[in-house]
Amino acid sequence: MELIGVLEFLLRVVGVIVAFLVLPLVVGQTEHKVMAHMQSRLGPMYAGGFHGWAQLVADGVKFVQKESVTPAAADKHVFEWAPVVAILPYMAALAAIPVMPGIVAADLDSGLFFVLAVMSIGVLGSLMAGWASGNKYSLLGGLRVAAQLMSYELPFVLSAASVAVAAGTLSLTGIAEAWNPWWLLWQLPALFVFFVAGLAELQRPPFDMPVADSEVIFGPYTEYTGLRFAMFLLAEYAGIVVLAGLTTVLFLGGWAGPGPDSLGWLWTLLKVGAVSVLVIWIRVAYPRLRADQLQRLAWQGLVPVALLQLALTGIIVAL
Repeated sequence: MELIGVLEFLLRVVGVIVAFLVLPLVVGQTEHKVMAHMQSRLGPMYAGGFHGWAQLVADGVKFVQKESVTPAAADKHVFEWAPVVAILPYMAALAAIPVMPGIVAADLDSGLFFVLAVMSIGVLGSLMAGWASGNKYSLLGGLRVAAQLMSYELPFVLSAASVAVAAGTLSLTGIAEAWNPWWLLWQLPALFVFFVAGLAELQRPPFDMPVADSEVIFGPYTEYTGLRFAMFLLAEYAGIVVLAGLTTVLFLGGWAGPGPDSLGWLWTLLKVGAVSVLVIWIRVAYPRLRADQLQRLAWQGLVPVALLQLALTGIIVAL
C-alpha cells in the first residue's frame, strides 16, 4: 500500500510538470496566432510552413542562442534567482486547480486560499528583478509592480471570497460542485472584478505599466536576456493558465457542461482555453492605462464593487 501511495504521488507530480510545460506553451502559441490575425502580422503565420506552426520553436531557438548576461552593478544572486521565484509559484498553484473530480494533484480543503497565496508570491520575482538589476529603469518598473500589486490584490481576494461564501467552502473542488447556472448572473460583478484584477496582477495589457517599453524600456526585465528572460515569459503564460483555471472553477462551473460526466475534463479545458483567448484579445484591443487611471480603477471602481458583492452574497446566504 505504501508503494502504491508513492507511485500515485509521483504520477501526480509528473502530471503537474507536464501540464505546466505544455499549457503555457500552448497559450504562447495561441497568442502568436490571435495577435497575428488581429494585427495582420505575417511572421507568425508563415514560420515553418503550415499556418506558422514553427513560430514557438523559432522563439525557443532564439532564446537558447542568446547570451545570459549579468550586469556588473547587479546583485548577482538575487538577479539570478528572480526568474525562478517568478515561475515556480504558478506551478504550485496549478497543482491545486481541479480538472474534474479526482483529477487534481492536490485536493486541498483550503485550495482557494493556497492558490491566492502562492500567486501573490510570483509577483516577488518581478520585484527582485527590478531591484537587483542595478538599472534605474528596472527599479522604476519594480516600484510600479509593487504599487500595482498592493492596489489590485485587495479586489482580487475580495471577489474570490464572495464565491467562497456562496459555496460555503474554500475547497476549489467543493466550489465547483456547489456552482449552479444562477451564479453567472448573481456573481457576475465578482467575476468582472476577479478577471480585471487578475490581469493587473499578471501585468497584462492594458495593465502593463511596469513593462511600458516607451517609458521604462521593459521595466524589471530590461537587463534580462536568453533563457532567464524566457523564464519570465513562461511565468506570464503560466499565470494566464492559472487565472483562466481559477476563473473557470470559481465562476464558470469548472467541469459542468452537457453530456456525460466523463467529459468533464474536456469542458474544463475548453473553458480555460476560452478565457485565455479573451486575455489575449484584451491585450490587442485596449491601450495601456495611465498611472492615475490604473489606481483610480482599483480603489474607486473594483474595491467598492467587490465589497458590495461580498456583502450581498453574505446577506443572501444568511437569509
